Amino acid sequence: MNIGIDIDGVILDSEKTIRTKAELYNTINLNNRPIKDANELRIQEKYNWTHNEFTEFVHKYFVECSENSNFMPYVKEVTDLLRKDGHKLIIITARGKYLKEMRTIVEEKFENEGLKFDKYYWAQEEKADICVNENIDVMIEDYYTNCIKIANKNIKTLYFRDAGIKEIKDNSNITEVHNWGEIYKYILNMAKERNNKV
Repeated sequence: MNIGIDIDGVILDSEKTIRTKAELYNTINLNNRPIKDANELRIQEKYNWTHNEFTEFVHKYFVECSENSNFMPYVKEVTDLLRKDGHKLIIITARGKYLKEMRTIVEEKFENEGLKFDKYYWAQEEKADICVNENIDVMIEDYYTNCIKIANKNIKTLYFRDAGIKEIKDNSNITEVHNWGEIYKYILNMAKERNNKV
């Protein structure tokens, strides 16, 4: 199968790192400004920041947060298993959209960890059409808007949801997961189901 995989919030805990730094920035630098939407994943939609404040935060802290991010538990083991099982792994990420060095940081992290993928799509805000063009069977994504758009293309989507982030209900193409063990189990069962139909 062709498996699409996001990076931030799926392979790396960078979303959590950025959200933590953003909370500190909002509390300390912006005098504890009221939050616009506490359940938002993206800081530009969560906080009442101006465009300039958001841009300043990105340029001051995105690289630092990226460098300080860690791999999700067992991501290497599971991606190795998926490759061994014959699946094609395709990175589809928005990383690199704001700062080009964000891509370099993650490429070095992948190399140091020995993580390998078959294809890479960088700086991609809109992922649904790429999923269609690449014949993605299942996409692993942490941003709920992307999950809905991809699922609406009739592509199975694993919503890697962190605590406190919006739920997605009543969508048969979306399954919520919280770790790479659940991801492997879902893909293994999906592959078995497909093989039984042949």
